[in-house]
Amino acid sequence: VCIIEAMKLLNEITAETSGRVVEICAENAQVVEYGQVLFKLAKE
Repeated sequence: VCIIEAMKLLNEITAETSGRVVEICAENAQVVEYGQVLFKLAKE
């Protein structure tokens, strides 16, 4: 779904289920925390 930079390392974030992104809950370059909702998905 996205790539997050942490301590100069790029980490690929994948969805736990297939679907369509219906809402993006974080801005580009925003500091995020473990467990924070980044996207909302609609199952297809």
